Amino acid sequence: MPGDLSDLDRARLRWRARRGLLENDLIITRFLDACEAQLSEADVRALTQLFEMGDNELLDVLLGRSDLDGVYDTPDIRRLVEHMKAL
Repeated sequence: MPGDLSDLDRARLRWRARRGLLENDLIITRFLDACEAQLSEADVRALTQLFEMGDNELLDVLLGRSDLDGVYDTPDIRRLVEHMKAL
């Protein structure tokens, strides 16, 4: 159910979201600040999977320079990336 993340779940998600590139950190932090309370368990799983992506590859996706592919090209991840890009 959206919004049912525990404080520990939120802290883990924020920790996992930390990136080596400042640009990624800014985009992801802005997204989490705006949407974290509404994230579902499926959203958290999708974000966790997305955060497995390398920093440069992730930045290219978030800036629209490349598209999601392979294991990252799922409906949930696409939806979250589009939301991040819109903020």
